[in-house]
Amino acid sequence: MTEFTSVGRSATDRAPRYGSQLVKHFTAKDLEGSWEDTRGFVRFSAGLAEFEASDDALIMRVVCTSEEDVARLRDVVERHLVRFGTRDELSVTWDSGSEN
Repeated sequence: MTEFTSVGRSATDRAPRYGSQLVKHFTAKDLEGSWEDTRGFVRFSAGLAEFEASDDALIMRVVCTSEEDVARLRDVVERHLVRFGTRDELSVTWDSGSEN
């Protein structure tokens, strides 16, 4: 099966907080996911979103079976993060995506 992947980065010194908040938000909507220490994931019907907190950024990786699903999942993850991080004026920079 072909997989499409895209990686995004949001500069913040509160990456664990935002990663945890994203996972908690989506899993409250009955999606499978977990957050532990500095890493987490959420499984959506369209694909998988993985999160990793570093000292200066939250790294997000979406993996889907189509380019359209990658675009949709990137949008969902980004919109929620930007909304949660309004006070910190968070934004996300995504790579162009790739086929695996």
